[in-house]
Amino acid sequence: MINLADAEVLVEAVTAGSLAAASRRLGIAPMVASRRLAALEAELGVRLVHRTTRALSLTTAGEAFLPHARALLEGEAGARAALRPEALGASGLLRVSASNAFARKIIGPLLPPFLAAHPALKVEVLATDHRVDLAADGVDLAIRAGRVLDNSQMAKRLGDSPRHLYASPAYLAARGQPRRLADLVDHDCLTQTSLPYWDFMIDGHVLHHRVQSRLSANSIDMIHEACVAGAGIACMADWNATREVTGGMLVPLTLEDAVVETWGIWAITPSPRLVPPKVRLFVAAVQERLQQ
Repeated sequence: MINLADAEVLVEAVTAGSLAAASRRLGIAPMVASRRLAALEAELGVRLVHRTTRALSLTTAGEAFLPHARALLEGEAGARAALRPEALGASGLLRVSASNAFARKIIGPLLPPFLAAHPALKVEVLATDHRVDLAADGVDLAIRAGRVLDNSQMAKRLGDSPRHLYASPAYLAARGQPRRLADLVDHDCLTQTSLPYWDFMIDGHVLHHRVQSRLSANSIDMIHEACVAGAGIACMADWNATREVTGGMLVPLTLEDAVVETWGIWAITPSPRLVPPKVRLFVAAVQERLQQ
């Protein structure tokens, strides 16, 4: 039978990058962590990691077993959470994935009061503009913006994410302001590498308008900064540009014949069957922040 404490050492070691770091996170001696990992390998009859004094890497067997180890730990945590009255608050470790911009502008400011309200909870935020595999990466909750989502995962719409075209005053002074959709061909557009199309609503229909871009990047944060610096026009969520609009660094643009499509902001969990209190409480906190 697999010992959950042994499996926890493997998961923490992979997350932290070494057994020494895992032992610090778990509050145990490095020798104890090493013995637990060895016991897990002995129980399974395979070598799970290649170990050195400073780092480790998963073997092929380790890569195959890691998602199952995380699932075992999440199952235990979910069972304990189900028995914990929600009035007592959230507890355990909550792993959240979100884009860099959303993590910085929405999640970051809500964390201090949320952690203060739930002293038994630890939060780990995975800020990345790449989509993660919730089950394989041990993620409890992913916050994503968009139109269409994977039906195999549970998605709850947290609210609307209105979007506009934005440009800096300096860019508009030099290049003028586009009035119609066709005018964009004469402007420098800034796009994300994975999103060469901008979605517009025209007469109630969605148009996927391919943008000819001089500058593209895989990070919306870079596009944002380039837009503020006057490099061109960007399509961004309003929550990502509010501060700069208020400060006079960005100007929202309105076209006469098209409106940028409003996306949704979604909370996604690995399973529709069990949503622990820590996830429900965090989702409620995100919704409140969005409304603010």
